[in-house]
Amino acid sequence: MTSKNKNDHIEPEKENSSENEAVTSTPDNETQQERHDAEVEAVQSEPKPEAQSAPEFEEKKGKRGIVLGTVAIILSLFFGGGLTYQMQQQNAEYQAKINALQAQLSQTQSSVQQDLTATKKAAIAKATEITHRAETVLEQQQKSIESLQLAIADVKGRRPNDWLLAEADYLVKLAGRKLFLEHDAVSATKLMESADQRIAALNDPSLVPLRKAMANDITKLKTIPLIDREGLVLRLTALQQQVDSLPLANALLPEAEQVEERKVSEDIYDWQDNLMTSLKDFSANFITFRTRDGNVIPLLSPQQHFYLKENIKAKLETAIKAVYVEQQDIYSTALTTADKWSSAFFNQDANNVIEFNKALEMLSKQQVQVDYPVKLQTQQQLSDVIRDRLRREVTTLITEEK
Repeated sequence: MTSKNKNDHIEPEKENSSENEAVTSTPDNETQQERHDAEVEAVQSEPKPEAQSAPEFEEKKGKRGIVLGTVAIILSLFFGGGLTYQMQQQNAEYQAKINALQAQLSQTQSSVQQDLTATKKAAIAKATEITHRAETVLEQQQKSIESLQLAIADVKGRRPNDWLLAEADYLVKLAGRKLFLEHDAVSATKLMESADQRIAALNDPSLVPLRKAMANDITKLKTIPLIDREGLVLRLTALQQQVDSLPLANALLPEAEQVEERKVSEDIYDWQDNLMTSLKDFSANFITFRTRDGNVIPLLSPQQHFYLKENIKAKLETAIKAVYVEQQDIYSTALTTADKWSSAFFNQDANNVIEFNKALEMLSKQQVQVDYPVKLQTQQQLSDVIRDRLRREVTTLITEEK
């Protein structure tokens, strides 16, 4: 009984100790093993029961060791699995934090790179703008300096006879405008001769090539045929005003047959024929009969007469405009057409119609178009001479300032 009570007393304690071990299990297997050994030693250190209860105690002790070992293994497995799961959870959290930090770092780097690029572009644009401003200011200053140098050279290096050269240049340019814009060859020739007189007054041997070119231009201008445009226009205007007074042609009749004139013979046996001939001659003084074969062309209506005269006036007006613009084809065609209409519809027996047609034919052969020179050689050479002299004076002035 004593041993049984003792065993009963021991078993609850062991059960309590096993529950305590289950509750207070540590995460380390070695710690569990140490506790188990300590319990075994405590059990062994207790007073041994009587000899008759030794087998039961040994049997219960073996079962308890198996149970404790199984519990320890199970607890170790649970603890190892929990520890592994907890470590995996921590690793996942750590990995998520690392990914978030990497993404934030990449975003920060991208933002910093964009800010750096924008700042770099702004700095380059600002530097470019400042450079352009500086270049513009320098260019303006350089132009101002060159203008001042030219002005100083013009004042300082001017020769007493340079005004003659400038006047000749002006006259040559004016001659070019008169020739190419107004087609006034006479005025252009006079202006070129005046410019040649200015160049001759300089008495400069270096200007001989210039005078040679000027002589060539004057010769070409004198070979241009002169056209009296004002005279042509006045004559065409006079013809235009004469159209209303021109008589129109009557109905066009076919020509009458030729009647042989019979004479009285001296033979007395022809007294009957002579009598008939005398009677016909006497009656011819009162009534004349003529036979015409062919179609009669009817007269124009009054409205058609008006249109005819207005069309002829329009053709003469076209010829007047062609004189001013120097269009030979239009001029000749207009006058030729007017001449045809006049010959077809006006009375060709009237003296004024005859003179009108002669005037149209003569004017249609007049030349109104002239081939002018493409350019004047003197103008470019004179400009080169003035520029070379001015450049030489400016170079001398700059050398003296240095």
